[in-house]
Amino acid sequence: MNFAAENIDTITDRATVGGTRQGGSWSRGVYLITPDDADSERLLARVDAVLGHAALLQYRNKSASPALRRVQAETLNARCKAHGVPLVVNDDLALASAIGADGVHLGEDDRDADEARDVLGPSAIIGVSCYDDLERARAAAASGASYIAFGAFFPSTTKPNARRATGDLLRDSAGFGLPRVAIGGITPDNARSVVAAGADLIAVISGVFDAPDPVAAMRAYRACFD
Repeated sequence: MNFAAENIDTITDRATVGGTRQGGSWSRGVYLITPDDADSERLLARVDAVLGHAALLQYRNKSASPALRRVQAETLNARCKAHGVPLVVNDDLALASAIGADGVHLGEDDRDADEARDVLGPSAIIGVSCYDDLERARAAAASGASYIAFGAFFPSTTKPNARRATGDLLRDSAGFGLPRVAIGGITPDNARSVVAAGADLIAVISGVFDAPDPVAAMRAYRACFD
């Protein structure tokens, strides 16, 4: 498919699922991503403390075994449902499907958004990492993604060698009709700049979980949307 030749109306039509544009109560605010933690009880306690302030939670653990990831994801899924916060699983469509998660987040080496939607269903939240690539975002929108994520906007301790994104990507992708996520080195001090550029969600890991007071950090991030 020649995505460059498609007009904005075609792309935004494909960003509509079941007659409803993608996005909902989850589509603005703090997008919380879990830290790698092999201690499931500690991970749950850390998430519990701040989950009520999150718009969306992503389960991400690159270092855990498949069995541990299944246990942690199932436990977090139950917690998220109790709090009314959607859970998406990073990079693992099979796990997201197995536990009944609300969606999946896809990187450049994962399956396409339309394939993920075929597995998870029309109401699933399908996120796509677009890094510093506007054309990848255009393609994601055309294939039925629920949101597009750009970054890193600032130096990141999680991914120190990540590609760098700019506010122009947020502005230039506004016509795709999807919530835009900013990620990478975002702190309460610099978050307002990416929100002003058009970010609907700011994704954070260490900015919350490594903060001296994670609850206060979450409140500071949320205040950037006021």
